[in-house]
Amino acid sequence: MNGIGRSNKELRKQAIDKNPTQIRTYINQRRVYFITKRILDLFISILIIVFILSWLLPLLAILIKLDSRGPVLFIQRRVGFLGRSFRCFKFRTMVINNQSDKQQATDNDPRITRFGRFLRITSLDELPQFFNVLRGEMSIVGPRPHMHKDNDDFGRQIENYRLRCFLKPGITGMAQVKGLRGPAQDFFKIFHRYQWDTFYIRNANLSLDFKIIRLTALQLLKSIVSFRREPRVREKESRVPETQGSVNFVEVPIKGIQ
Repeated sequence: MNGIGRSNKELRKQAIDKNPTQIRTYINQRRVYFITKRILDLFISILIIVFILSWLLPLLAILIKLDSRGPVLFIQRRVGFLGRSFRCFKFRTMVINNQSDKQQATDNDPRITRFGRFLRITSLDELPQFFNVLRGEMSIVGPRPHMHKDNDDFGRQIENYRLRCFLKPGITGMAQVKGLRGPAQDFFKIFHRYQWDTFYIRNANLSLDFKIIRLTALQLLKSIVSFRREPRVREKESRVPETQGSVNFVEVPIKGIQ
């Protein structure tokens, strides 16, 4: 069994076998929300694919091919709902290299192509993930999916990191609208995102989803308009509000999950 298979199996064992009753309680308490969320995911993803990706994807594909050699899409195994491994789609933003599954992209990473830089800053490289949403592997809103190596590394640094897998991963999430984008290369950045991800899991509801979608759309438009200023992605310090119970900086309690 390869490394991804082992890590995937171990993560699913941690996420499911350790607290099966708590997971069932968490899901049962939000059954109506999950059904409605899935309908919303399907509706929005179909609209995006039919009315935007149908013409934008071929255009971006041509620009990617003109910029550098290689496939249009970058497909990587990532950690999904309850630790399940899935093939995550993105527009390719780097030259072909053998470190993609091991090394995070960094600021001024020499592997990033000229057009790839634009795609990454504007987050347009994530658009193919609407196909993942349509397939049921992702949601529009949720914790961002990690590649297996990062998930394993982060899990060794933060206790109960598996809690992020209690919801489907999202194209955007609470951490992202709080400005926590780009590489997470130190404990502070990793933990700060974990705080916001678990805050979302604890407070997940349709109103919050719509707010995150709205803020993401505004951020996308702003990043496209201001691209000529060459902004650098920076982490913003955002204090996690304590609602529906206090937040413990080691183990974040979740309603229905102890």
